[in-house]
Amino acid sequence: MTLSPRPLRSVVVGLGSYLPSRILTNEELAATVDTSDEWITQRTGIKERHIAAPGETTSMLGEKAARAALADAGLGPEDIDLVIVGTSTPDYTFPSTATQIQAALGMTRGAAFDLQAVCSGFVFALATAEKFLRSGSHKRALVIGAETFSRILDWNDRTTCVLFGDGAGAMVLEARESEGSLTERGILTTHLRSDGRHRAKLHVDGGPSSTGTVGHLRMEGKEVFRFAVGMVTDVVTDAFAATGFTAADLSWFVPHQANRRIIDMSAAKLGIAPEKVVATVHLHGNTSAASIPLALSVARDDGRIERDDLVMLEAVGGGFTWGSALIRW
Repeated sequence: MTLSPRPLRSVVVGLGSYLPSRILTNEELAATVDTSDEWITQRTGIKERHIAAPGETTSMLGEKAARAALADAGLGPEDIDLVIVGTSTPDYTFPSTATQIQAALGMTRGAAFDLQAVCSGFVFALATAEKFLRSGSHKRALVIGAETFSRILDWNDRTTCVLFGDGAGAMVLEARESEGSLTERGILTTHLRSDGRHRAKLHVDGGPSSTGTVGHLRMEGKEVFRFAVGMVTDVVTDAFAATGFTAADLSWFVPHQANRRIIDMSAAKLGIAPEKVVATVHLHGNTSAASIPLALSVARDDGRIERDDLVMLEAVGGGFTWGSALIRW
């Protein structure tokens, strides 16, 4: 008689990030558009954002974050057999940004592909990688969120150009045998949602099949705010229902870094104590799919997130898309 293999769980073994060197402050923006540091700070909590240099592409940012995550894990590119990149600002229509990062790392094995869920991209990519690893088809995955949103902004539109920045974050996941206990390390549960009826509220007004152009980001700010606070917390409550945990059990809540008011109001609605909320939006602005791994890197590196902590990730993006992931660190 043969014994059935134990179930697999995706464990976080490495984390890394990269930010372009150019910092654009609110004061600098106020010199070019009708805005002010006070106006931006009061409405968003953002103080500054990083902007990619000319010729610095999304794949370049992602590669640097990936190398940092691999070094943190004590692994090399040869140890990875899956690369998933969450991005809405790829280097090219095709090939994928993931394959460009794969090539830059010197990888010639495994699979690499992009996943497009806008600001929810990292959570969607994480959930997808977790399914691959748990199935046993792959052993280790690089999950990357990388964006150069500065390339799709209308820099004359003060309602959007003040919000976004560039950056990349990466996580290395490894499939490990598990007893199935909620006290064991790894991704415990993920929950994803989409509702395509809301395109007009947050979109880019161009694309290969529609206009043949790249287009610019357009947003109905009040509608996005209302949806982000009013609707997307369901994926967090679903995670609680799936595991039996409550807000009181969380060590940290790491939401998508879009707007400080959205972050605070969402946490309050969920009953999560303010001191458990990781917020980096003041430093990075909204970096879309890169925002959660960037925030995780800050909180891990400064000693807040520690081994065995219970960490809730949550994001909402254009489409709309939204999702959560609960991780035992």
